[in-house]
Amino acid sequence: MPHLMPTQAAGAALFRRNPQGPVVMLNLLRFRAVADYTATPDLAPDTPISGAEAFDRYIDHTLPFLTESGGDLVFLGQGGPWLIGPAEARWDCAMLVRQASLQSFMAFESHGPYLAGLGHRTAAIEDSRLLPLTQSGRASTR
Repeated sequence: MPHLMPTQAAGAALFRRNPQGPVVMLNLLRFRAVADYTATPDLAPDTPISGAEAFDRYIDHTLPFLTESGGDLVFLGQGGPWLIGPAEARWDCAMLVRQASLQSFMAFESHGPYLAGLGHRTAAIEDSRLLPLTQSGRASTR
């Protein structure tokens, strides 16, 4: 079963966890071979594009709003086969996004102009995982 959006229960659990300080979102993404703009035809290009190309459009749309909210795209890279993990599973892309706080992340995620381009992500993604991370006291801050 694909996972594309957080459930209400997962969101509530994150708020109960109430992480303090910066939050880094680890995104694992699997792209569709051909982007599916069925839900947002107004964003669809004139000719079909790949899920990876649709995700590039999402990133181009999103970065100004992410920066404006105080967030930062820390890492965006290509995935591939697991070194440790199920051989049949694949993630095409990994992304790390840092926000100053959970509240900053939620304000960014609910910002109207950002949401206007979210259809590119929906069209691009076949499956995803999103794991909120907080700094361990033992980790280096470099």
